[in-house]
Amino acid sequence: MTVDWVYELATQIDEAFFLIGGAILLIEIAEALFKRDHVGKTILEMLVSASTQIPYLLVETLILTFGYAMYYVVAEAIVPWTIPITWWAVVAVLILADITYYWEHRIAHVVRLLWTQHAVHHSSRDYNMVTGVRFGPLEGVWSLVAHLPLILMGFAPELVFFGVIVVLAYQTWLHTELIGKLGPLEWVLNTPSHHRVHHGSDDKYLDKNYGGITIIWDRIFGTFQIEEETPRYGLKRDFDSKNPLAVWFSEWPALISDFAGAQNWSEAWAYLVKHPGWQPVTKAPGKAQLEE
Repeated sequence: MTVDWVYELATQIDEAFFLIGGAILLIEIAEALFKRDHVGKTILEMLVSASTQIPYLLVETLILTFGYAMYYVVAEAIVPWTIPITWWAVVAVLILADITYYWEHRIAHVVRLLWTQHAVHHSSRDYNMVTGVRFGPLEGVWSLVAHLPLILMGFAPELVFFGVIVVLAYQTWLHTELIGKLGPLEWVLNTPSHHRVHHGSDDKYLDKNYGGITIIWDRIFGTFQIEEETPRYGLKRDFDSKNPLAVWFSEWPALISDFAGAQNWSEAWAYLVKHPGWQPVTKAPGKAQLEE
């Protein structure tokens, strides 16, 4: 088994899910046109979601290319062994990439600095295929850091990239309301139903269903929630902008304001790393509310 084979497999899986997502998107657009119910708003929301790829891809090109190269430097200079590229290694890295994604995702919801990026993905009041590519500009940086332990375990960078690509590619088809519940598959796999819950801002749906490919990690770690009624999508707070710049940087003004107004360095640090509703005891009138 060669590196080229791993890249080819990752590409084929990515393209397959892209085609599935594209087909679902065409149906979503046709449905919106047929119903003529807020069709202009729906299309505009899709365009705004797609616009987030502009800063995201710029960061990928200008910054993360260097970061990905550092994987190879770390693998060569620090890790004294390399796990051979075999079938069992491919399976193992995929499982580990999936559980890594679970924790990467979960942490991004509870650390405010990381939430400034991931909130972009959650800020749409609509839920469709294009929501799946609605990313914060710097989301890839946290993903790069989160997957570094796989390099330190001895997996070749190519295998780690394979795991990351497949876990993300799988999630393409999850962002739709067209697909209902899928019977027994709901017990094991992350499905559109499970992921709709994750995008809900209802209290019962907050901080639930972080899984990538499988929903097993949510069941194990106590973050699973079944879909009971249609979620209210978007952020907990009132945000429904169609301005691309406002969407790309939606969380930064409040964070900068809080950070600048901090009474000391300890408080400033807390604004960065505590959950996205945290306020000092002297400022909080009651229990802080998360904005997921």
